[in-house]
Amino acid sequence: MTVALGLFVVHRVTDGLVAAEREQALAQLASGANYLGNELYGLNGPDDPDLDSTVRLAVANLSASGARSADFAVAVQQTENARLPAKYVLRYEADDVRPPAALARLIASGEQRGYEFTRTTVDERPARPFLVAAAPVETKAGRFDLYYYFPLDDQVATVGLVQNSLTAIGALLLLLLAAIAGIVTRQVVTPVRVAARTAERLSAGLLEERMVVRGEDELARLAHSFNQMAANLQRQIVQLENLSRLQQRFTSDVSHELRTPLTTVRMAADVIQMSADTFPPALARSTELLSAEVDRFESLLNDLLEISRYDSGAAVLEPEDTDVRTLVTRTVDGLSQLAGRIGSTLEVHMPDDAVIAEVDPRRVERILRNLVGNAIEHGEGRPVRITLASDADAVAITVRDYGVGLRPGEAQAVFDRFWRADPSRARQTGGTGLGLSISREDARLHDGWLQVWGWPGLGAQFRLTLPARRGVRLTSAPLPLAPGDAGTRYPRAIEGPRIEGPRTEPVIPHPADTEVGNRG
Repeated sequence: MTVALGLFVVHRVTDGLVAAEREQALAQLASGANYLGNELYGLNGPDDPDLDSTVRLAVANLSASGARSADFAVAVQQTENARLPAKYVLRYEADDVRPPAALARLIASGEQRGYEFTRTTVDERPARPFLVAAAPVETKAGRFDLYYYFPLDDQVATVGLVQNSLTAIGALLLLLLAAIAGIVTRQVVTPVRVAARTAERLSAGLLEERMVVRGEDELARLAHSFNQMAANLQRQIVQLENLSRLQQRFTSDVSHELRTPLTTVRMAADVIQMSADTFPPALARSTELLSAEVDRFESLLNDLLEISRYDSGAAVLEPEDTDVRTLVTRTVDGLSQLAGRIGSTLEVHMPDDAVIAEVDPRRVERILRNLVGNAIEHGEGRPVRITLASDADAVAITVRDYGVGLRPGEAQAVFDRFWRADPSRARQTGGTGLGLSISREDARLHDGWLQVWGWPGLGAQFRLTLPARRGVRLTSAPLPLAPGDAGTRYPRAIEGPRIEGPRTEPVIPHPADTEVGNRG
């Protein structure tokens, strides 16, 4: 803006000086042309013996007239009278005073007057800006062309002075603007930066960080409000941490304390179960139900203990190089009896070569048991397909069923603790409602993904993706989340956050951002 304003001012000053010089030059040219015509009016034609002396005297008088007699040159040029010199010039060499070619052609064409800004010289000095004005003078002695050479040294000096002044003023203005910006930065931007750094420290867990309050202006009130907000957040976070710690301790203590009476009840139930053949049918059935519920209670306690370990951050991964095919085979063998009882068949698709990954075998097998058992439970007696694939960075296992599927809107709750899609549904496996929650935590402990696809009537597919080696960051999976036999008629079959942008296939959420689904 400073440069643009300076250029505008210089342009306006230059235009004003040029216009004033042009008007003054044309006025002096008109006066000089009238004077020359009057001086030559009384002669008797081109052969008058006084013609030469009269022209010389007129040139001398014209050169001496005006306030700038020493600054400009006057030239009278003629080409019709061979007895006279071609050019009359006072104080300068005639050959040095050369009219501009374009202006000479303009005057020769019969124009009354003209002017041109040009760089030329009338002496030995280098060329410099001139305003050359010319007009033809018709007399009885012939035609004479009158030229005025006005140097623009004063105008150039004035423009230079204006430019230098504007440059100095612009530099001073920029310094003032820099000083103002520095003050604004110190008074406004710096406290905002301090607030940003304080917020970063708070987000990093340094809950004691506060801003320094100075003065009573708006920034001081902002710092006070920020500190108050930080104090409230700290108080709430501490309360939540205490509640969470109490909850974890309660869960862990209850689980441990219940183990002793549970062991006693288990021993008593086993003794009763051993004599169940001698009981009446109703009592034998009660004995069977007692034993089943004791088993379920023991599983629930184990799951609660495992959840409490995750909540307290005490869960430890024990990775080792494992052939994942072995884990899949053990899981299928362990659940084949349940599948046969319900009427489902387990279809396993695995590569022939070993699939080695650095995982915790116990936790991965637990995930697979939960996923396959869940698929059998909700598969409506239809086949359950387990697929294993791998690439250089990841191992993926999908468990596909063709049962009731997932209803829209329930996906965010599928991994919630004790959540069930249909509370009235009779369970076949006696689950505790914590299986998928524990499976998700096991997958996260491996830095992996546990995701789900589903649609009502089309079934569901869970996908477990694990890094092949510890420290590898997953960016893709060897198997797609949406099964190929689902078709493309259900573009919103995947629940939860979605990848931005248009899609021509079922939308799949970004693996690193969400685990979604609809199964309890």
